[in-house]
Amino acid sequence: MTAPAGAPPPDDPVLSEALAWYAHARAVFSGGNEVQLLRGGDALFPAMIESIGHATHEVWLATYIYGDDVAAQAVSAALVAAARRGVRVRVVVDGFGSLHALAALRERLEPAGVALAVFRPTQRWWNWLQPGQLRRLHQKLCVVDGQVGFVGGINVLDDRHDLNHGWGDTPRLDYAVRVRGAVVGPVEQTARAMWTRAAFGRDWRDEVRQIARSSQPMARARRLLRRLRIAVRRGSPGGFGAGALQPVRAAFVVRDNLSQRRSIERSYIDALRRAQQRIDIVSAYFYPGFEFRRALLAAARRGVRVRLLLQGKADYRFAALAAQALYDELLAHGVAVFEYTPAFLHAKVALVDQRWATVGSSNIDPLSLLVNLEANVIVEDRGFAATLSRELDRDFAVSREITAPVPVAGWRRWLRRGFVAWVARLYLRAAGAGGRY
Repeated sequence: MTAPAGAPPPDDPVLSEALAWYAHARAVFSGGNEVQLLRGGDALFPAMIESIGHATHEVWLATYIYGDDVAAQAVSAALVAAARRGVRVRVVVDGFGSLHALAALRERLEPAGVALAVFRPTQRWWNWLQPGQLRRLHQKLCVVDGQVGFVGGINVLDDRHDLNHGWGDTPRLDYAVRVRGAVVGPVEQTARAMWTRAAFGRDWRDEVRQIARSSQPMARARRLLRRLRIAVRRGSPGGFGAGALQPVRAAFVVRDNLSQRRSIERSYIDALRRAQQRIDIVSAYFYPGFEFRRALLAAARRGVRVRLLLQGKADYRFAALAAQALYDELLAHGVAVFEYTPAFLHAKVALVDQRWATVGSSNIDPLSLLVNLEANVIVEDRGFAATLSRELDRDFAVSREITAPVPVAGWRRWLRRGFVAWVARLYLRAAGAGGRY
């Protein structure tokens, strides 16, 4: 069976290298990477545009929201210029998140040769009748020439522009990273997979299923497994103290609906359980499941300083209500809760013990941890952790600490928490998400 254009065949070495990390339920680290923290679109977009401007072979970009403001148009201009000089440019956007700008994107990108794919379109009412429509592409990825990658929580949209609330003077709080080294490979494979899935209805992971149907399934499977074993030895999976990889140790983790259903959540929980001094979590939407909450509260009880930075300026009222429903429990166990008030908060980052950090698209809520397609980079490096620590201390300093939850009568408090839990379960059931949360 022939793979679609842009997707490697099952026995391609590139596919096998990608499967080495994808075959494990926990993070697979590689050494020798470069990771640079980028604060907001004001830092991310110029860096992306510069890299795209030097592209000679191909550019892959995947995002939930692709806007049509000046910042987004500058990224589009770089993509168009690359396509016109012969670079293969592939862009995939979510059909719901980017619905408002699809017509403008097609008009701007496609005549120049940029291939635009839409993940689960929602332009027609009958699109919503298709299974899996609640599972959205929430990743924010860009890879240039397989050499430099960008991963984070920042959509291709001006930080001062909110699609629901309009324009503001202060940019929302958000982060991304620019990466080089072995960790770029999985990022590229994931962006490629998202594009081919949207464009052709399948991706390189679907090709694995075809091994069993080939004329020589056992021979092909053995070749694939041999390559997997070789690749795994190059970067063994693990958390703190795993292997002797040279700095910077980094891993790329995703959440999807195949073998990586809870990889991001597991990575968080593993780090929380190992924490000894400090946990800082910044999340736009915060409503963790039982196991995550248990690990977080246990860390606070054993003396770890635990700080949460959540939205103080809510973009979605129900999301804020869900987080606030947990304030009583969090405060009672010694967790410090802050609300970011200068602007909207959209960041999804965490820091543990000045050595473990993650930056990505995944919130700590049911949609990110059980439903949407997400992507994070995990970094184990003291230098990077120190940089992130300085930025987070700056963010906490301008935020409002919650010393006591909003006073609500006891029965109303439990009613509110029960209502939030019921809505979450209802949504997860509608989205087809299984398992305990």
